[in-house]
Amino acid sequence: MVTATVIGMVEPPYLAATRESYDTVAVDYAELVGDALTSMPLTRAMLAAFAELVQAAGQGPVADIGCGPGHVAAHLNALGVPVFGIDLSPKMVEVARRRYSGLRFEVGSMTALDLKDGELGGVIAWYSTHHIPAEQLPTVFAEFHRTLAPGGHLLLGTHVGDEHRHLQHAYGHPVSIGSYLRPPDRITELLAEAGLVVTARLLEEPGEGQKRQHVCLLARKHGSS
Repeated sequence: MVTATVIGMVEPPYLAATRESYDTVAVDYAELVGDALTSMPLTRAMLAAFAELVQAAGQGPVADIGCGPGHVAAHLNALGVPVFGIDLSPKMVEVARRRYSGLRFEVGSMTALDLKDGELGGVIAWYSTHHIPAEQLPTVFAEFHRTLAPGGHLLLGTHVGDEHRHLQHAYGHPVSIGSYLRPPDRITELLAEAGLVVTARLLEEPGEGQKRQHVCLLARKHGSS
């Protein structure tokens, strides 16, 4: 088996396993979540607030990191936000390109973004950072901080918990995906350590389509344009 490298370093096994798993489920995953936002009014409100803040600042495009099949990027685009997507899974990127041919989607890892310092007006990470082990999460948040312009905004959505689960079956397929759930306060602390200050949070209880609590965190990079 050929081992991939990231910035001259051997790729961690969890990244390879996550990529392979999402390559496997890409088509079925897209069918399941493609219209999910239509039944999530509070989430749409957070996305709308994020879009308004990014547009008002006018500092650059938004990167949807871990974009999956592209539905969140497409929603932001419909709100008038310049946006592109990045995902670890080439198959997910293929699905996103087919579904939303007018948008740009690229293969990449949130642990080492191929983006310039301060290039982005916004970053959105929608249910993607929970696949990152605790020891690697500061690296990811540092990448978000590096690529954001001063005063740029981050919107992070994730499941809430305090446990590590290893998924071996998902969306009708065998997979090997780690899911590292954290309390919102801990995520807020790690973001602050990276220079990203949380300005708002939305904590939703389990409900229709959701088996556990989930949180949206809106954060801002120190400084101004």
